[in-house]
Amino acid sequence: MAKTFFVTGTDTDVGKTVVSAALLLAANKKGLKTLAIKPIAAGCDKTDEGLRNSDALLLQKSMNVDLYYEQINPITLEEPAAPHIVAAKNGKTLSVSRLVGFCRGTLMTRHDFSLIEGAGGWRVPLNPRETLANLPRELNVPVILVVAIRLGCINHALLTAEAIRRDGLVLAGWVANRVQSDEMAFEEENIQTLKTMMPGPCLGVLPYSSPLDISVLSESLNIDSLVCE
Repeated sequence: MAKTFFVTGTDTDVGKTVVSAALLLAANKKGLKTLAIKPIAAGCDKTDEGLRNSDALLLQKSMNVDLYYEQINPITLEEPAAPHIVAAKNGKTLSVSRLVGFCRGTLMTRHDFSLIEGAGGWRVPLNPRETLANLPRELNVPVILVVAIRLGCINHALLTAEAIRRDGLVLAGWVANRVQSDEMAFEEENIQTLKTMMPGPCLGVLPYSSPLDISVLSESLNIDSLVCE
C-alpha cells in the first residue's frame, strides 16, 4: 500500500523542498517507487514550456516515477508572494476542492511513497475561508514538519505541531534543517529540546549544504518509521 505524506514547515524558506527531495532519494535507495506533488508554486520563471518553479523541478528530478510537470505542479503563479494574494491579482481562485482533485489524480499513478509539499507554513491562506492545512485534512494524510534550526525554532515547531494535531492529523515525523552556515548558539541543546518535546520522531538532522548536495543530505535521514508496515 502506497504511503503518502504532506510536508509543511515552521515558516517559509525553511527548506521544505530540500528536505522533500532528500526524503525522496532516501526512499529511492530503498527501492521504492516515488513521486511528489507541489500543488501550488508561487515564484515561477517563464519558459518555452510555460511557467516553471525551481522547487517543483527539483522534486521532479528527485523522484523516480515519470510524470508530466503539470501533474507535479498544477497551479503556477509567477510572483513569489502569498499564493492567495498573487492568485487574486491574476484573477484566479484557489480552493481546497480543486487541489484535492489535482492531488488525487496524480496519486492514482502507481507508486510506493509520495510527498505533497505545501507552500509556506501550516496556515497559509488559499482564500478568505480556507487555508492550505485543509488539503491534508481532506486527504487524511500524515504530516512531516520541517524545522529550520535558528533562533525561535522551538516555539515555532511546538506551535505548528500543536496546530497539526488539533486539526486531527498525525505528525509522522519532523526534520531538523540547518539553514544557516553559522551554528546558532546552543544548537545541540535546541535540537535535543525538540527531540524531547515534539510529539513525533525526529527523522534526521540535516547539515548545512553549500553547494547543495541532496544525495549527501539524504544520508542523514532515517525513514524506516515512514515506510514500515
